[in-house]
Amino acid sequence: MDVGVIGTGIMGRNHVRVYSELKKVNDLYLYDINSDAATELAKRNGAKAVSSLDRMLGQIDAVSICVPTEYHYDVAMSVAEVGVNMLIEKPICLNSKEAELLNENIPKDIVVGVGHIERFNPIVKEIQKIIKNPLYIEIKRHNPASGRISGSSVVEDLMIHDIDILFNNFKFALPYQLSCSGSNDLCGALFNFGDLPVYLSTSRKSSKKIRMIYVEEEDFTIEGDFMTQEIFIHRKPEKYSHERSRYVQENIIEKVMVNKVEPLKMELCSFIDCVGNNTDFEIPAEQAILDLKICEEIKSKCSDTAF
Repeated sequence: MDVGVIGTGIMGRNHVRVYSELKKVNDLYLYDINSDAATELAKRNGAKAVSSLDRMLGQIDAVSICVPTEYHYDVAMSVAEVGVNMLIEKPICLNSKEAELLNENIPKDIVVGVGHIERFNPIVKEIQKIIKNPLYIEIKRHNPASGRISGSSVVEDLMIHDIDILFNNFKFALPYQLSCSGSNDLCGALFNFGDLPVYLSTSRKSSKKIRMIYVEEEDFTIEGDFMTQEIFIHRKPEKYSHERSRYVQENIIEKVMVNKVEPLKMELCSFIDCVGNNTDFEIPAEQAILDLKICEEIKSKCSDTAF
């Protein structure tokens, strides 16, 4: 299978690296308006840089769209017009109106997916198996300041990962109540699904990179780290006592065995398999549009000048 990557920024370079390692990928083509960057990246990865998008689309079976978010719609529409299978990095478009219009124009006979990479993080499905009756859920996704250009606020850039997990993996039923506050680089959102509070916090101003999830249940607490791909279950203590006026408890801590993988590699392998078998990708456009609409709802509930 011949594959292309459009865009040679951070995510584009990662897609190129992974595709170059996959046995099912034959020729790999790169396109970027910065032709020098595309040529240099192609040389390092045994790929072929091309001079125009049209030329690339005429030679490939599938493509990753890794351009800044503001260009997702135009590039994806160009790909849809020629009927090439595509994986669009998240968020699917700059806003839900663009995303819905794009979805209306996608041919039904091609595979289209959106790159919500955390769906392929192994701790997500493991935690999904463990959760029974959660009392409280909190997910933190904080980044140090970065020069990376995303074209999105912190909500579409970072929080959207956890929105996607919340509504598509954990599948909490609507309706919900939502309250939130934030700015372009900081945001907290509290969802109340009946008696269950779920708090998402995200930042691009942190001094420490954090990717954590906490789930509290009556008899145990789950703690997961998206980066280390580790899960710990803290069982309710067997003993409570006081020693010299200090409160003492004995905890039972279990470490869940997780087969660690590179989520991006799993995502791109899945995409290539879906193209080869003409089957639906795990994250279709419809789910990505819902994620984006929830992002827009969060932003609308923050102050009018925050974003």
